[in-house]
This record gives sequence, structure tokens and C-alpha cells, in this order.
Amino acid sequence: MFEPWAQRPQDHILHRAGEQTEFEWVLHEEVHAVLNQLHTILLECVRRFPVPLCGNDGPLKQDKFVLTAPPELKCIVTLTGDSITHADINFKVQRQQNVMHRTTIQNDNPWKLQQVQDAGNHLQQAIQHIENVDKDYQFKSSEEVLHVLGSILGCLQRGRTSLIVPRKRTIDDLMKSRNMKSLAPCLPEDLAISFYIQSHKLIFAVYQLSNVHGTMKFDSHQAECSIPWLNEVLVLFTVALQLCQQLKDKICVFSQYKDFTVGSRSQSALSW
Repeated sequence: MFEPWAQRPQDHILHRAGEQTEFEWVLHEEVHAVLNQLHTILLECVRRFPVPLCGNDGPLKQDKFVLTAPPELKCIVTLTGDSITHADINFKVQRQQNVMHRTTIQNDNPWKLQQVQDAGNHLQQAIQHIENVDKDYQFKSSEEVLHVLGSILGCLQRGRTSLIVPRKRTIDDLMKSRNMKSLAPCLPEDLAISFYIQSHKLIFAVYQLSNVHGTMKFDSHQAECSIPWLNEVLVLFTVALQLCQQLKDKICVFSQYKDFTVGSRSQSALSW
């Protein structure tokens, strides 16, 4: 009759020694390999941006787009870098169907798309965090790696979010914004417009204010168009985020073993 198998103490020690070996390999080899891969992906993302980043000189990317929506809303814009440098804007509003409003944006007073600049700044910061790690540096603990990965993840998340989620603004803020001064001629006081980015799209919105029993309300109408480079940038942000998160998850598993530090294998493996 067979006796039940019982795990010997040395089996547990050998198992832990194997995990320690893997831990040191991840710290010394895989972390640097992933950081190098992240660096390559983010530099590819930099090349997709319409403005020079990371000290690279080059011309601003320029594209022309047409945004239309029924019944009477049409906007032809020239997007240069992170600004709308020219626009022909024509629209009617709900309560004034017989009036066509026309205004323009001219090259000498462009409409700034702050979201593009914000995303570019966060992207540059993520790259800087990677470049601050010397290629020959030997990480000594999981906490050290998690600190670096946390900084990179934070930059990537903020950069991606700045393009996907437009910053919420009140109508009053919009009416008083510097960008509204780009319009020539100015719009009537009860009208405002906005350009913003949401995911891979450029949105053009028109707002009409009204006073209903002492309460200010507004109606909105919008048109949109897809921006090819935005879609590519968001894909690269997402791929980099997933890669960084996967490495963080792996490191977090090792961080549960508080006695795992570089060089601790020799004692545990030879103690029996």
C-alpha cells in the first residue's frame, strides 16, 4: 500500500530558488527589454504627431477637413500642427432658421487645440522616464521597477485621456475664452462655437444661449470628422499602456514575496 506523498522541505526550497532565479532574470533582462520596446513604440507615436516633439525639428503637419451636419452647418478647416489656422464657418441655429451666420478663422489668429499639446507633453514625459533608466542599470527590487513603471503609466494614461475625454467647460468659460477672439467677424452675444478632439474625431459645436424665465439655457448642434493621425496615435498609446501594465502585473506577483531581493537566492538555495 502506497503512503501519501508528502512534500519535502527541500522541494519547497528548490521551488523558491527557481522563482528567485526567474525574479532576477525579469529584473535584469525582461524589464530592460520591455522598456526598449516601449521606447520604440513611443517614438513611433512621436512621428505620428503633427507637431515636432522630443527636440525633433520639422515642418508642422497640415491637413484640410470638411465638417458638415444637417440642416445647415458647414465648416472647412485647415489644421496645422495643434492649431486651426484657417476656417470658413457657416451655420443656422434652431430659433433663427432664416439667418445664415458666417465667420472665419485666419492664419494670424489661430484657434489652439490644447488637447494635442497636452497629449504631446505627456508623451514626451513618458519617453523621458524611459531614457532616464541607464541601459546597464541593474534593478535591485520590485519596488524600484514599480516606481519607474508607475511614472510611465501615469504619463501614458494622462496623454491618452487628454485626447479621448475633452475637458469640461461652462458656456461662460467658452464665451470668454481666448479662442473665441480668433473669430472674424465676431458672433452675436447669444452664440458660441467650439472645436475640440474626442477620440479620433475633430468636433465642431455651435451653442445658442437663451434666457428662459431668468435661467440661462443653451441648445447645441455639432459636426465631426475623423482625423487619421489621431487614430494611429491612440492605437500606439493603447499598445504601450497594455505592454507597460503587463510588466507591472508580473512584477507585482514577485513583490508579494518580501524576501525576494537580488542575491537572496544563494542563501535560500544552499540552506538545506
